[in-house]
Amino acid sequence: MKAYLFDFDGTLVDSMPSFIRMMKSILDESGIKYADDTVKIITPLGYGGAAEHFISLGMKSTREDLIKEMIKRAHEDYVFRINAKDGVVNALKVLKERGHSLNVLTASPHTMLDPCLKRNGIFELFDNVWSCEDFGTTKSDPEIYRAAAERIGIDVEDLVFLDDNVFADKTAKSAGAYVIGVYDESSADYVDEMKDVCDEYVYSFRELI
Repeated sequence: MKAYLFDFDGTLVDSMPSFIRMMKSILDESGIKYADDTVKIITPLGYGGAAEHFISLGMKSTREDLIKEMIKRAHEDYVFRINAKDGVVNALKVLKERGHSLNVLTASPHTMLDPCLKRNGIFELFDNVWSCEDFGTTKSDPEIYRAAAERIGIDVEDLVFLDDNVFADKTAKSAGAYVIGVYDESSADYVDEMKDVCDEYVYSFRELI
C-alpha cells in the first residue's frame, strides 16, 4: 500500500486558469506591478500567503480584506464550473481499488475545495481532505508534509506527494517525501526544472496506473 498526498489546484482539477485570472485581476485593478513568476510564487502559499505577498508588492489593503475578496471572486467557479483534469477520476478509482491511501493537501479553503471535489464525484475516495488552514501553515513550509504524514500514520519518507507547482515540489522533497511532478499548462515553462527536482514526472494521471 502507498499513501498518496495530492495537490488540488492544477493537479486534480483544471482550476489554474481561473486562479490565475482571479489573482491577476486583483493586482491589475489595483495598479500593482508584478513579476512574471508571481503566480508561481503565490500558488503554494494559500490565500493568506498570497494576500501577504500582494501587500508586500504595495497593495493598500488588509490581509483579511484581500482574502475575502479572493474567495468571493473564486467561489462560483470552484463550486459550479471547475472540473477534474483528464484521467484523474479513473486513476483515483483504480488506485483506491488497489488499496492505496488517497489524501488531499491544498492551499484552497474548504469552502471551495470540498464542493468542487463532491461535484466531480471524487470526495469520498479520499481518506483525508486537508486545506493548509487545517495545519496553520503553507505548502512552502516543509513541516506541513511531515505533519500530513504523521496524521496519515506513516513516515514522511513513505509519502508520495504530487503537485504541479515546482516550489511545492521542492519543499516536499526537502521534507523527505517521494515527489511526483504533474504537468499543467500553467507551469509548462518549468517542466525541465520540475523534472530535475522530482523523483518522477507525469504528463497525465494515466501514467500513475
